[in-house]
Amino acid sequence: MIPRYSPRDVAGLFSDVHRFDTMLEVELLAAEGLAQMGVVPAADALALRTRRPVVDLDFVAAVDERELTTNHDTAAFVDVVQSRIGMPEAAWIHYGMTSSDIVDTASCYNLAQAMDIVITEAIALRDALTRRAVESIDWPITGRTHGMHAEPTTYGAKFALFALQVERDIERARHARDAIAVGKLSGAVGTFSNIDPEVEDYVCRSLGLTPVPATQVIARDRHGEVLYACAALGTSMELFALEVRHLARSEVGEAQEPFAPGQKGSSAMPHKRNPIVSERLCGLARVLRGYLQSGLENVALWHERDISHSSVERVILPDALQLTVYMLRKATALADGLVLLRERALENLTDGSLGLVFSQSVLLALVESGLSREDAYRIVQAAARRAIEERRNFRDVVTADDAVTLDEVTLARAFDIERMVAHRYRFIDALTWLS
Repeated sequence: MIPRYSPRDVAGLFSDVHRFDTMLEVELLAAEGLAQMGVVPAADALALRTRRPVVDLDFVAAVDERELTTNHDTAAFVDVVQSRIGMPEAAWIHYGMTSSDIVDTASCYNLAQAMDIVITEAIALRDALTRRAVESIDWPITGRTHGMHAEPTTYGAKFALFALQVERDIERARHARDAIAVGKLSGAVGTFSNIDPEVEDYVCRSLGLTPVPATQVIARDRHGEVLYACAALGTSMELFALEVRHLARSEVGEAQEPFAPGQKGSSAMPHKRNPIVSERLCGLARVLRGYLQSGLENVALWHERDISHSSVERVILPDALQLTVYMLRKATALADGLVLLRERALENLTDGSLGLVFSQSVLLALVESGLSREDAYRIVQAAARRAIEERRNFRDVVTADDAVTLDEVTLARAFDIERMVAHRYRFIDALTWLS
């Protein structure tokens, strides 16, 4: 991932230093597990732990240098570890295991750590959206379907629905975190041919992982689930960001991204305050969905394994987790700082719509007065068309229509915004985490 979209805390989890350090911990734990079974002398296991090499940039460089000869990165890693610990004890490193035992277990451990950050940041986004929902639940705004004026809703209802969707994403992310928090040390084809299952149990228990049956590799549907959780979060953020983009359009003007002192919206046009964060979130959501496609294609491997997934995962897993956290933090800041232009929203709802957002209310009032639905619909549709063509207020047109025999009290009720959003607090009640 390019530095622009790489949060340091997540990027650190996927650095070569952290990756090799985690692989080394798996190796040492495996030796200690073997020692508990009497396979490795206890003194040798203690020596391995005592002489544990420091994994730093120099260590990484040594592995890279060794790989020029081995043409196998894990074999190079094992060689460097053994050379730095020293013989004869180092001979127990990697005993009875295959590369994927170490690589997959370490990778899943790091992915689980990264998913913990994702979940924390997703909760922060959900809570920001929740705060805005509670704050603005009473603030009317035009609801739109097909991009057209429909009926009144409130800002708060919009925020609440976004928060509810992110909450569902959080549950998916938690499930994906559990699915990836697994490990295996079962050998070349997963049959424990040269290592006892108790070693796997010991290593996984020490790392907080769950041992799972496997071939040579851990099943890749687990990784696909992580990528789906990231893509789902990205799509939810895109949904929110797309709404901001539409509301920020010059012709609408009902919301505005925060604009810092000194910020420039355009290099050429000083008046511009473009929704750049929202546009960025929409664009990056596409990248996350692309990673998911690649992750799903990694699930089907030949027999007990091939390495067609390996090169792909080196790119998509670190990038997806970093990008998801980056987006979550940007989306949370956007939710917290979004400027809601209430007066413009009310103007658009009443004057801007010519009052047409109340057409269904008039239709139903006419039905209640005794007209058939078909007759009522034609009357209201004709009145709406006249209001549009003559640029007149819909209520004035309805009132002047001889076919409409509604009294003033009924008309007032039909055009009452408060009545139409009277049940808005059901959206807040749905935010169960508030209590």
